[in-house]
Amino acid sequence: MDLGVLIDGKMFNSEKRLEVKNPANGETVGTIPFLTGDEAKSAIRSAHNAFKIWSKTSPIQRSRILRKASDVIRECSGQLSELLTKEHGKPLGDARKEILGSADVLEYYSQVCVDLVGEISCPASKTSKSLVFKEPIGVVAAIAAWNYPVSLIAWKIAPALAAGCTVVVKPPKATPMALTEFMRLCHSAGFPDGALNVVYGNHSEVGEELFSSKLIKKIAFTGSTQTGKKIIQSSASSLKKLNLELGGHSPLVVFEDANLQKAVKDGVKRSFRNMGQICNALNRIYIQESVFDIFIESFVEETSKLTIGDGFANPEVHLGPMVEENGLHTAKKHIQDAVSKGAIIKYGGKKPEGAQYSKGNFFEPTILTNVSEDMKIMKEETFGPVVAIDTFKNLKEAIDKANNTDYGLVSYVYTSSLATAFKASEALDCGSVAVNTVSPDSIYAPYGGRKDSGFGVELSKHAMDQYLQFKHVKIELE
Repeated sequence: MDLGVLIDGKMFNSEKRLEVKNPANGETVGTIPFLTGDEAKSAIRSAHNAFKIWSKTSPIQRSRILRKASDVIRECSGQLSELLTKEHGKPLGDARKEILGSADVLEYYSQVCVDLVGEISCPASKTSKSLVFKEPIGVVAAIAAWNYPVSLIAWKIAPALAAGCTVVVKPPKATPMALTEFMRLCHSAGFPDGALNVVYGNHSEVGEELFSSKLIKKIAFTGSTQTGKKIIQSSASSLKKLNLELGGHSPLVVFEDANLQKAVKDGVKRSFRNMGQICNALNRIYIQESVFDIFIESFVEETSKLTIGDGFANPEVHLGPMVEENGLHTAKKHIQDAVSKGAIIKYGGKKPEGAQYSKGNFFEPTILTNVSEDMKIMKEETFGPVVAIDTFKNLKEAIDKANNTDYGLVSYVYTSSLATAFKASEALDCGSVAVNTVSPDSIYAPYGGRKDSGFGVELSKHAMDQYLQFKHVKIELE
């Protein structure tokens, strides 16, 4: 399948193209155009020109088009899911969930945008009035990681378009195809030409053009902390507004009064789903000492039930391959470092055996115990199917250990005590705390990080403000 990229309402092709591989078997899924910096400039100019039109449309009109886009995505969810599974490797059911969730985000912001209002502020005097307007910020560059390429872009472009902004999207290198088709289908819902654009190419050309262009007013990025810091530096000269959702190192704290059966099942899910390639995946689990042995035994047993395979050829498997070979190297490096310092592999730790795994980036879900704070696994984001499990004595020790990281995205707490839940939630230094659940995000609530996990929020009505700028108009009546 050979795709073009979307620029100014048209599908653009070039002679230089990138081959996209299936990480389950190494076969070519298709190709996508590889653009130059000049072609990226053309897309940015197109978005800039379209902004003059789209920003003046009424919220009701924007709402109708966004709603139609969500309908189009649902109608085409089957083909998008298959394409996503082929390039990513995740099971077909997980891919379909991502596509349908992206349609839900488009629909949600079709509703939110009609409630976009300014305010009348308290007057400075009897003869003055102060009006506050909310205006779209301009052209937005949206960049997402390869682990959830479609949904992470939907989180960005939906509130941006709802606010009246136009967008230029740069797909991830490993998984660009489903996202590119998603953008084309969204455009077909009736957006003006140039409101949605897709550019793909080298970071040194295309990426730097997005970061340095004065026509780009905001960058919304999901990816590694290292890349996020580079974006801050590259965009500093033009003082762009930034939304950065970066890396994580999420802890799960399980107290002795928790529903252990639920904590085990949920913990396995959040540790290994998508092969641990999730910014809010579990990296560390802390178990109260009195229930440690029973938790570990059950956790290993539950993990052993997970099946691994080609997510397209066998949609019923729980886990597919890792997307990039580099991810395998990082997982192995962290395991080797931990074992060299005394950690014990309770399960996994190697590539699964069998001919069906020989050509793909497969790796067994891995459980480590007897861990210590000096291990890489306890500090660095693995972004793979490896979880470290430790103990704690009391609430204070649990919080100290959970907060002992440069990251602050999501933390998880399992307890039957409301008092413990509140005390832990207030003490954990992160953007989201999930209590007795491993589903921390919701369309209706803000999602963002602290510390090295970034700044700004996505999702909820609060995300709209990330794509707006405020203007105060003071009127003297006499």
